[in-house]
Amino acid sequence: MRIVLGREEILALLEETPERIAAATAGLTAARARTAPKAGEWSLNDILAHLRACADVGGDAIARILAEDHPTLRAVDPRVHVTKTDYPSVEFASSLRAFARQRTRSLGILRRLTPTEWSRSARVLGRSRTREESVLSYAHWLARHERAHYPEIERLARRVSGDATSE
Repeated sequence: MRIVLGREEILALLEETPERIAAATAGLTAARARTAPKAGEWSLNDILAHLRACADVGGDAIARILAEDHPTLRAVDPRVHVTKTDYPSVEFASSLRAFARQRTRSLGILRRLTPTEWSRSARVLGRSRTREESVLSYAHWLARHERAHYPEIERLARRVSGDATSE
């Protein structure tokens, strides 16, 4: 069963993401943030780069939906988008500050929206299908997606900090 979040829950989750990442990674060196648990797995830096790319994709879609009357958008895969950025190479603390600034701007916009504006939508063209997405659905996706990464970030931060009790 898929749990649907209300606007206030979405806003709360979006607000807490940078704070939770900061709390989980407090005191970690840049080198530790780049440490992957195993070859081929993501480091904390990689996860943050991924979350920033998702925020870009979702934020850009929301901005277009709010600026245009029912636009047609091309679906953008955040895993592809991140390869077009410098996010993976940015030092973790700087990247987290940039993510937090972006989130503050996004929340400033979302908090001012009326219910009608939350419902504004776009036609999104994907590889295999076309779908309808709204401001609410993009914000919902971001909040749920980020929340799903919390345990991974917290576990990995404990692991790379050398806390043997984290396993």
